[in-house]
Formats: sequence, C-alpha cells, structure tokens
Amino acid sequence: MKYKARTFRKKLLGYFMLFTAVIFTVLWLLQTVFLQSFYNGMIIRNTISAANKIIAFDSDITEKLDEISRDNSLLVYVTDTDGNILYSADEYKKGHHGSDENDGFAQMKGHKYGRFHYRELPDNFDEFRKDLYDSENGEAELKTEQMYFYGKYIDYNGDKAILYLGTNLNPIGSAARIIRIQLLIVTFLSVAVGFVLALFISKSFSRPISQLNDKAHTLGENSDNTEFHKGFCFELDELNETLDKTDGKLKQNKEFQNELLANVSHDLRTPLTMIKGYAEMIRDISHEDEQQCAEDVAVIVREADRLTALVGEILEYSELQMKESEDILTDCDLSEVVNSVTENFESLFSKDGYIFERSVAENIHVRGNSSRLTRAVYNLIDNAVRHIGDDKWIGVTLKAENNKAVIEIADHGEGIPADELERIWDKYYTNRQRGGKGVSGLGLAIVKQTVTQHGGLCSAVSEVGAGSVFRIELAKL
Repeated sequence: MKYKARTFRKKLLGYFMLFTAVIFTVLWLLQTVFLQSFYNGMIIRNTISAANKIIAFDSDITEKLDEISRDNSLLVYVTDTDGNILYSADEYKKGHHGSDENDGFAQMKGHKYGRFHYRELPDNFDEFRKDLYDSENGEAELKTEQMYFYGKYIDYNGDKAILYLGTNLNPIGSAARIIRIQLLIVTFLSVAVGFVLALFISKSFSRPISQLNDKAHTLGENSDNTEFHKGFCFELDELNETLDKTDGKLKQNKEFQNELLANVSHDLRTPLTMIKGYAEMIRDISHEDEQQCAEDVAVIVREADRLTALVGEILEYSELQMKESEDILTDCDLSEVVNSVTENFESLFSKDGYIFERSVAENIHVRGNSSRLTRAVYNLIDNAVRHIGDDKWIGVTLKAENNKAVIEIADHGEGIPADELERIWDKYYTNRQRGGKGVSGLGLAIVKQTVTQHGGLCSAVSEVGAGSVFRIELAKL
C-alpha cells in the first residue's frame, strides 16, 4: 500500500506543530535574547519620563524627587553647575537642606556632617557634566554596562542646577536566568501537551472528511451509504446533505436511464421493424404495383410519424423529470387555454364527424406555466380522441368548484377496468392503447407530472363499455 504523506490528518498535525514551534521560538527570543534590550529600553524611557515630570512640577520639587525616586527605584541628584550636591534621594533614603552654617561644607564633600547625609556622586559624574555642558539641548545621557544616567539643566530655588538621575540596568540578569529555566520546563510540557492535542484535533477533523470522501466514491451506486456522524461542524454537515441529495439524484438518473432503455427499446423497435419491412416489400415486391406501393409508403409514413411522436414524448417527459429548477409561474387564463386547445381539435376532426361539446366557464385563472398546462390539456383531449366511442362524442368542461379550477375531459369509449385506473398515470403503461391507437404510454404520465408540479391533482373515473372522465384540479386565483 502506497504511503500517503500528504493526508489531511498528517498535514493538519504538521501545521499545528509548526505553529507551536513558531510560537515558542518567538517566546524564547523575547524572553532570553531580547529581554535585556527590551528591559533597558523600558528603563531608559522611564528615566527620561521621570526627569520630565520633575521639571514640570510647579511646587517644591524635593517632594516630587522623593516620590519619583521611591516609585521608580531611581538614584536622584541635584547639583550646582560646579558639581556640588544640593539634594539627593534614592528608594531607601533621602537628604534635605538644613540651616547649619556648615551645611554647605557637607554638601560640597557629599558625606555626613552633623545630622545631614548625602550620597556620593558616581565616579563618572565629571564626564557626564562635561557632556551636558557641551550639549546643545541642555540634556545628556551616559550609559555603562550596568548603569544608565540621564540629566539636564533645571531651575532649583532660583538658581541654575543639574538634575542627575541614575538607574541600574543589571537586575534583569538574574531574573532572565530564572525565566530561562521556567521557559524550558513550560516549553517541554507545552510541546508534549500540544502534540497530544494536535493528534486528537487532526483525528477529529480527518474522520468526517474521510467519511465524506468514502461517500463521494460511492455516489450513484446501489451500495449502502457510508456512515457519517453529524455535529462536528455546520459546513461538513451541509456537505454531507449535499452529497446525499446528489447520490439520490444520480440513483434516480440511473433508474430512469435503465427504465428508459428497458421500456422504450420495445416501442422504438416496433415502428422501426415496420418501416424496414415495408421498405423491403417496396424494393422487392410492390415497386411495380403503384397502388400497393402507395399503400406500403403510407404505412412507412404513418410509422415514421409514430416514431417521431414517441421520441418527442420521451424527450418531453425526460425534461419534466430531470428539471433542476422550477418553471416561472404566472397568472394563467385557464379558460383561454382550454378553449384554444379544444378549437384546434375541432378544426382538425370536425370534418370526420367528431363532436366536441364544450362547457367552459369564463375568467378562470390559475397560477401556472401556460405552455405546460396547454400541453396537459392537449394530451387529455388527444387521449379521448384515441379512445372515442362510436358516437364520436367528447365532452370538455372547465368550472370553478370549492375554490378550485376543475377540468374534465369525457368520452364514450371502451372504458377502463377498475384494476387499471390507478396505473394509467404511470409512464409507459400502454394496456389501454389497444389496436394501435396508442403512441408511447407517456401522454398521461406527462399530464400527471405537469399537474403535480403545479400543486394539483389528477383523477379518472370509468366504466367498461360506457366511457371515461379524466379530471384535473388546480388552485384557483
């Protein structure tokens, strides 16, 4: 058996695992490789933002210095332009001005004198102060491997001073190591769980698709339908219903084709045999006898007409059976349809003594397809003509009855046995067409199919030796 490497299940599993790999690769990069850079960028932006908040503060900035130093873990200095500390604060402690006469000495030296204490300035402060002095926008920054410093000129108690902020960039190092260990554990567990979950999901997705694939392979066959479990998703349920409908139509088509071949082959063979036989008689026997030759040619013409009518009815019935979309139904004047068809038959058969007794109510309207209904009425009257009695009488009636439009076609012919009344509407049923009067057995089947498509009913009552009445009921407008 050929290995199927591109099955839906394997591809879905592969894509799911690829998605998992991409997600964790990005997560590893963000939490390890780029974590320090991201952290440093955040700290630097936070430090600059803190400096701007201090400068924008309108009241005594010493309170703001203490608050921002504590909340942002910053080391804050305020010095004069010569580098003497005027104020310092960090997240743990703060220093304030005093009134002692030696206070300036304490600020200059930067260490405890009496009751005051200030942090010493970082070693690189002089370098920073030089950069600040040389800058054009009155601000400067200094970055080392572990520290970041930012400062700018400010107004402090009416004098020009330097605001100097420092923060540590190194604390993320230990946290990053912890994150790597945790991320390693999480990655291993997530990949294991993700693999199991991917197997389950791919199996759940592939099962209904495989079932639909198996069903598609057996469309139109007489085998039992492949089992399909509904409920996985709406789209697949709809696809299953579509396949079921398609399977039904294919089976119907197959049945129709087999039935067509089985039933029509005999009806086609008879006129073809007659045509061939009389053509051979003309060729071999009666070609010199003009009268006999004319009679034989008449038979050939009659059988060719019969064959043409047969083919026409077969095509018409096939069209009605296989029609995918419904005909457009409009307001149809049924009175006009019945009168028109009856007049056509009268003009054709009245010279032979046929009597068409009409009782057609005026202004009877239905919702339907005029051409289809005309064909149905034609078939019923044609059927009556073929089985007319010795009096050559045919009754055509159109009336309104219980909000229905009722058409009745009656004849005084040989009648129909009671056991055959229900079968006369079946296709290719030709028991009533005795004596060569019938064509194909499709005329009444076409009537029933047309009336059914219009939501109506067909029926017939008959008595052997007394004639028949065929009835159509349609909803009246």
